[in-house]
Amino acid sequence: MALKKEQKTNLIKEFSQLLKDSASVVFVTFKNIGVNDTNSLRRKLKDQSVGYRVVKKTLLGRALAELAPTGETPALTGEVALAYLPPARAGGAQAGGHDSLAPAREIQGLIKEHKDKLSILGGIFEGVFKNSTEMIELALIPSREVLLSRLLYLFNSPMQRLAIAISEVAKTKN
Repeated sequence: MALKKEQKTNLIKEFSQLLKDSASVVFVTFKNIGVNDTNSLRRKLKDQSVGYRVVKKTLLGRALAELAPTGETPALTGEVALAYLPPARAGGAQAGGHDSLAPAREIQGLIKEHKDKLSILGGIFEGVFKNSTEMIELALIPSREVLLSRLLYLFNSPMQRLAIAISEVAKTKN
């Protein structure tokens, strides 16, 4: 069913606001996904506080033109959806304790489940267009919690090894 001009204008405003308010947005193409798979995909993303919205490419193009992020717009081919942090959750790790890379990371995880059905076309991260390769690289960065635990392990490891060495020396002295 064709949309009326007023509906299209409202959707463009909605997409513009969504793009403005989100710390990162991932453009996802999908094909041959059944209703059950789509619903489970949406549920998994919602559980991780990531929004998912199927969009019309022409209306998205107009919203992107209004927003005008820096960089080169990725080619939006096929059926396109947006994965994003909802406005109440956006702001990055510093502002609200939320991971601004969560949409990219979650979509990348779902691509492993639905290999030929989903792919990342690109996205917007911190107001700059990123191509598919750059978004995948961002998605592979571990979460803040994982990075902090790795850092703590690195700090703890030398002390732990020293304690083991002293313990072994003490055993030989007895």
